[in-house]
Amino acid sequence: MDDVPTWGQLIANVGFPIGVTLYLLLRFEKKIDVLSETINKWIEVIKNDSKGGK
Repeated sequence: MDDVPTWGQLIANVGFPIGVTLYLLLRFEKKIDVLSETINKWIEVIKNDSKGGK
């Protein structure tokens, strides 16, 4: 048997709400990382723009 539990085993063991929560956290993690990178790039652009304008 695999060491990694399947989604069905996860839901059976910890319950539906916890299974859904874990699924959503894993799914949104990548989107949050991309959003964070984009915000950091915008901060750099704003810093560079404000330095060049003075």
